Amino acid sequence: MKKRLLYLILPIITLILELLPYGAVCNFANPGGTPWRETYSYFDLLPFGYANFAPMLTAIVTCAILVLLLIYVFVDRCHLANSIKVLLCVGSVLSLCPLLYGIAYFSLVGGLISLTLIGELLVFWLDVKHKTE
Repeated sequence: MKKRLLYLILPIITLILELLPYGAVCNFANPGGTPWRETYSYFDLLPFGYANFAPMLTAIVTCAILVLLLIYVFVDRCHLANSIKVLLCVGSVLSLCPLLYGIAYFSLVGGLISLTLIGELLVFWLDVKHKTE
């Protein structure tokens, strides 16, 4: 059980990064010419209202991952591990979706969130795969 507690480190770091007001990016038009850039928390509804859905969905998936990992730490179930892997894949893809709008809609904190989700996916996938063999 103590070893499985280490699974919680990266999702907690991800959640902290998502709470910071530097992750989600909105570029607003300026009548003078150059647009200005504003950054928001992944939990903020303003980017969601401006059709930048991925940060809010990533934050919701991260919360679900954290809850499932908390359950997995205490109850070792194979189907729960598969659900966590699927959610980690979905969260990793969603965290990279702002790149579809362009690099101007992606931030350093957003990149770190993507890296932590992908890192957790790799760590979890390799360790669970090692247990089943």
